[in-house]
Amino acid sequence: MSRYTDLKHRAVTRFQRHVGNPVLRRIPLQTVLETTGRKSGLPRQTPLGGRRIGDSFWLVSEFGVKSQYVRNIQANPAVRVRIRGRWHQGTAHLLPEDDAVARLRSLPRMNSTAVRALGTDLLTVRVDLTTG
Repeated sequence: MSRYTDLKHRAVTRFQRHVGNPVLRRIPLQTVLETTGRKSGLPRQTPLGGRRIGDSFWLVSEFGVKSQYVRNIQANPAVRVRIRGRWHQGTAHLLPEDDAVARLRSLPRMNSTAVRALGTDLLTVRVDLTTG
């Protein structure tokens, strides 16, 4: 990873962790991914953008396996997703073979623009939602 990419990652994640995420996750209709902390075992909530398509929820991680929620998924793929104020259980799958840039074109435009602008290692994630 280049020095610029590393600095960009650190700056963006610091802002998200301390400013953006604490505010956004409190907005009732904000989409939130809940993973289980791989070290703490505690629920970790990350506001994000994506789209439900059928029984799956699709998103693109801007920092790939450097994202803490992606590392949590690697340790335990059982997640919850809050979509339009309602929680859904699911199983997350990392899809490195998927074309993340093409995937962003099918997801909400504003979030996709930010992910493309700020991201350094895009990674598609699909959450298969449990029906019922």
